[in-house]
Amino acid sequence: MLPCTGRIDESLLLKAFENGADGVMVVGCLEGDCHYVSGNIRARARVNRVYAILDKIKIGPDRIRMFNLSAGEGSKFAAYANEFVGKIRELGPSPINLVRAGQAHAVSQKETT
Repeated sequence: MLPCTGRIDESLLLKAFENGADGVMVVGCLEGDCHYVSGNIRARARVNRVYAILDKIKIGPDRIRMFNLSAGEGSKFAAYANEFVGKIRELGPSPINLVRAGQAHAVSQKETT
């Protein structure tokens, strides 16, 4: 649990993918309305760096998104979450998970032969 999206680090975002996430959605305060002054702006910069990393390593940059909402925008949050989940379903499993599944399949085949 983090008090502010400004505390999100690139390594934390990448760790989510390493741990099996097919997508990562970061939701912060409205820009200019952060309780910690510029935390959400720092978070957006970090999300953008991870976006570029995911593109470069061919995992796919569309697997990470950042949204800025106020606490009173529950219906907007639900719409963004549904949209993002739809996009991730369209993309399918993360290449990391596909490799893991292939390795697990290869290991189970070796054990049976």
